[in-house]
Amino acid sequence: MKLSAAHKIIIVEIISCLYILLFVYAAVNKFIDFEGFQVQLAQSPLLSSFAGPISWLIPVSEVIIAGLLFSQKTRLTGLYLSFCLMVMFSIYIVIILNFSPFVPCSCGGILEKLGWKEHLLFNIAFCLIAIPGILYQSMLNPKQSTNVPSIKMAVLTVAGTATMCTLFLISEDMIHHRNNFTRRFYGTPAEFVKDFELESKSYIAGVGNGKVYICDNRDPLKVFEFDQDLKTVITRTITTNEPNRRFKSLRVAVNPPYFYVYDGHEAFTFSGNIADWKAEIWIDKLAYYNFFVPIDSSHAAIRAISADENESIIGIMQRTKGGNSLNLNKKLLDKQIDGFFDTDGKLLFNKKYQKLIYVYYYRNEYLITNTSLSEKNTGHTIDTTSKAKIKVAYVKRLKARKIASPMRIVNKVSATNGDFLYINSNLIGQFEEKSMWEEASIVDVYNILDKSYMFSFYLYDKKGIKVDEFVLGNDKIYTLAGRILTVYDFDATPYKKKK
Repeated sequence: MKLSAAHKIIIVEIISCLYILLFVYAAVNKFIDFEGFQVQLAQSPLLSSFAGPISWLIPVSEVIIAGLLFSQKTRLTGLYLSFCLMVMFSIYIVIILNFSPFVPCSCGGILEKLGWKEHLLFNIAFCLIAIPGILYQSMLNPKQSTNVPSIKMAVLTVAGTATMCTLFLISEDMIHHRNNFTRRFYGTPAEFVKDFELESKSYIAGVGNGKVYICDNRDPLKVFEFDQDLKTVITRTITTNEPNRRFKSLRVAVNPPYFYVYDGHEAFTFSGNIADWKAEIWIDKLAYYNFFVPIDSSHAAIRAISADENESIIGIMQRTKGGNSLNLNKKLLDKQIDGFFDTDGKLLFNKKYQKLIYVYYYRNEYLITNTSLSEKNTGHTIDTTSKAKIKVAYVKRLKARKIASPMRIVNKVSATNGDFLYINSNLIGQFEEKSMWEEASIVDVYNILDKSYMFSFYLYDKKGIKVDEFVLGNDKIYTLAGRILTVYDFDATPYKKKK
């Protein structure tokens, strides 16, 4: 059934009104919470490097397009631009779903409550309703060829897709650009032994005595005890003397012969022996913390947040018969920007030298101190990023500080064992094949005694997934990539081998 000209005009009016409502609503929400919108863009892998100009371009474009849709003379142009913008938004989400684990939605209001897939369907629906609007509005101009709208929409689809893909590639290159340093590779110190696919997403709780301990994120009190070559596994279940204690984020750390069950948000720690996996309260309500590293049966290192300045600090919790104690050193971590985000990193404990090592995420630096926190030795990685390249903004709506610039991670994952510090760098150096970075992670090795760079080696991806974490022990290196646990035979000093 052919529609009359009057019906076509009504359909075009309805479609235009829907777009006007969408764009005005979205633009107003962005301007109301402009700082929050900029922060969300800065966390996006596609737009992070252009968060400043794009944070203005998007809402201004939405307002302009809404204005074009109001007028009959400019409505067709407005519909074409509406179609192109929704295509770009759709391609943005497609790339996010395929190349990023999670990025906050850059919309406001009710759209923020939509999941990524629902948001994609919403955008596609608006792309589709633009098509009859463009066709019917074009028909009102008898001089225009019937093929022109279809050709223009095809061109806009290709152009929008190409634009988003180009932004993604440029942004990734700007964040992970080639640095002015050269790595040394000495053979293959890590030789593959075996893979083991876990049932669900897990983490490495500890290693020692020829065992590696894995914890299931779904069941916080279940521990999988593997032998050193992953040939056998025993499931252990932790019991506590307070089974009804409330927790928010329960984690397990194993430091044979002891294990610890802790929750820094609730400020408690249980401890027990791996001989029976029974735990009793160890330290309670001494300090809130966001990082916990056991040292021995009576000491543990933590990273906490200072109450007065809201900055990261390193501390030692000690359990004694006379009462628990807390030693905090506010001068260990070096503030560059805000003392919170810029000092973010990973806390490690080196058993051989009884040293704590703190590896900063966003700068080429790590800290070495003793268990009394009275020493401060600083080392540097081979990367050239000496200052954290981040910008911090306070979002009034959330009443919280957020990262407001591309997060350029320098030291992604780290571990220590024996004489060495191992850091999975996130940045490519000179003369390195980009193809290798697409299938492996590079680990740089440093001597913690003289803080010198030694050599680098590869840890290969598993099923296209990068290494999430790794630990070393007993001439082995254990990695987790997604749900794949891998063990390698590892020679920490291949450069000393004689030919």
